[in-house]
Amino acid sequence: MSNRSTLLTRRGFIAATGATATLAACGNGVGGNGAAVIDARVDATVSFLHSHFPGTDELTRKAQGVLYMPLITEAGLFVGGAYGRGALRINGVTVDYYSATKASFGLQIGAQQYAHVLFFMTQPALQDFRSSSGWTAGANLTYAFSDKGGNAGISTATETAPVIALVFGQAGLIAGASLGGTKYTRIIP
Repeated sequence: MSNRSTLLTRRGFIAATGATATLAACGNGVGGNGAAVIDARVDATVSFLHSHFPGTDELTRKAQGVLYMPLITEAGLFVGGAYGRGALRINGVTVDYYSATKASFGLQIGAQQYAHVLFFMTQPALQDFRSSSGWTAGANLTYAFSDKGGNAGISTATETAPVIALVFGQAGLIAGASLGGTKYTRIIP
């Protein structure tokens, strides 16, 4: 076998492996079973959030709306992706369902799963999210981080941000989940 055909075979293997990892990110067990499954997972996420992160009860009460994404699966081998489904709740009631997708390229190997919540603290931020055909998380997010005691790192300064993100429940081989570049799209489950 020549060096050229060996190189093409390696490129094909890397491309196929990257595509497989990206598709694996889509199989997070949420899809296909409708609103009842998403709502059940969101209910479990709300319960976990409020029992493990003191201060999120008050933050939820102050928020104009909260997007709960109970399970995001992210995987990559040079080419990666992430996928999950969740629900937007206003005053504790589900008003819409959303998918979250993210594609990434570069040096990455591994997989992880995590949950996250977006607290929309202002009516304009919530309205912008709900009226867009595909809202993308970017520099407009303020992150609340959990400490070893389970506190969510929410301060007066954090609460003045239009959108606050809390990422939790990380398990897997890719460290440091970031929501930058994640696209949220309204779905009908």
